[in-house]
Amino acid sequence: MSVDMNSQASDSNEDDFGINSEEEDEDDDGGDDEEQGDIVDYYDGVAGDMEQQGADSFDPEEYQFTCLTYSEIQKVLCKEVNSIAAILKVLPAVAKLVLVHFHWQVSQILDRYKSNSSQLLSEAQVQPSSTCRSVPTPQSLQCGVCLQLVRRDALLALPCQHSFCKTCWEQHCTVLVKDGMGVGISCMAQDCSLQMPEDFVLPLLPSEELKDKYRRYLFRDYVESHFQLQLCPGADCPIVIQVQEPRARRVQCIRCNEVFCFKCRIMYHAPTDCPTIRRWLTKCADDSETANYISAHTKDCPKCNICIEKNGGCNHMQCSKCKHDFCWMCLGDWKTHGSEYYECSRYKENPDIVNQSQQAQAREALKKYLFYFERWENHNKSLQLEAQTYQRIQEKIQERVMNNLGTWIDWQYLQNAAKLLAKCRYTLQYTYPYAYYMESGPRKKLFEYQQAQLEAEIENLSWKVERADSYERGSEGELSANDRGDLENQMHIAEQRRRTLLKDFHDT
Repeated sequence: MSVDMNSQASDSNEDDFGINSEEEDEDDDGGDDEEQGDIVDYYDGVAGDMEQQGADSFDPEEYQFTCLTYSEIQKVLCKEVNSIAAILKVLPAVAKLVLVHFHWQVSQILDRYKSNSSQLLSEAQVQPSSTCRSVPTPQSLQCGVCLQLVRRDALLALPCQHSFCKTCWEQHCTVLVKDGMGVGISCMAQDCSLQMPEDFVLPLLPSEELKDKYRRYLFRDYVESHFQLQLCPGADCPIVIQVQEPRARRVQCIRCNEVFCFKCRIMYHAPTDCPTIRRWLTKCADDSETANYISAHTKDCPKCNICIEKNGGCNHMQCSKCKHDFCWMCLGDWKTHGSEYYECSRYKENPDIVNQSQQAQAREALKKYLFYFERWENHNKSLQLEAQTYQRIQEKIQERVMNNLGTWIDWQYLQNAAKLLAKCRYTLQYTYPYAYYMESGPRKKLFEYQQAQLEAEIENLSWKVERADSYERGSEGELSANDRGDLENQMHIAEQRRRTLLKDFHDT
């Protein structure tokens, strides 16, 4: 990961993009609002440890990105604007509109310019199309909007020559800027979509406050339209993420620690692609009552029927009364559970459902959704419970170091194990939306096999981490060297399973 947060001052004109860079001087306290116990940095410091242990060195999630301040991103944009303006022989304000239209893909603009420069400008809606009849210079001094007679010097027009009085232009721009519009303000004439450059709009805005808003909206639109840039979605965070190749990959803001998918700016969701995760989240929100039905924390022991509450992340449950070992998800006997691989992670489709009634098909659709949602929600809750285990481990390590019972390095493997567990479970959670929308066939069978293998190793790792945590709390003595080696070996296996699944199925 490449992260650049140099606080160098910009030597370009800040009025070009219109945002005061005073927010750069704010205290960098964005990461202090995380709830205690959340494992916000479980990607940090774990990958190197795994590679040292011999895990597959290829990481399908590796992604180069840079965090830029306002002044830094201003330099990037100004450089591209000045280059295009010089080549196209247009003003910088017009060059910005061309860049926005083509998502700042300079090579595409240059190719189009070489083939047909006039068509390029008309397609970007900064110059009237050659097929359109030019509007003659108006002989009348009447405004086309308010129909008032005005002085000739009070009539203003874009290159399309649609002339209106300055007062109407001012009202037009003021209303649209107050509505939050930056790029996209166009000519007032009916059926004319010619864009108004910022050097045309700014003199028409009546107050400095409105001009400042307009400049902020422009900057927002410039960044959002750039194929290599994304605004950090963190609350009031001014950082912009820059990449060389836009992909659905994990990025993290260095200022506020917000983690998100670069492509869609929502929570990171590998291996599920961006459109699919949006469909899934929308469906979950629409079926909120169903989610409430599923969200109970208790189930009955399948052997003695005592009510059991899940208080850890591991799905390997042991009844406190009869000591029966079973799976939390399918309630199957743990001894025979997953002798081949986890059957309870794979939904068994009804091959004859297409020939049954609509009511039967609706029930089957609900049954399928509940199957995947319950597992999605279970792993989400497991992440929260395992965050508490992580917090206890941190506190215990700190206590041992303070009591001279070893150094932080001696006990750091426990913290790394908890972080890796969260990393693997997070990936596993997002395999269920992927599987829900996946078409049946050989590829889905392969995915379900790898998903089940990952789930099995995660549950083994979770069991060992919780066991190590119980040792560290002093309930069963000390953790032996063999136990530590066993835990570290399980970490290696789980991470290898995770990387294999992402390598084969992560959207590229």
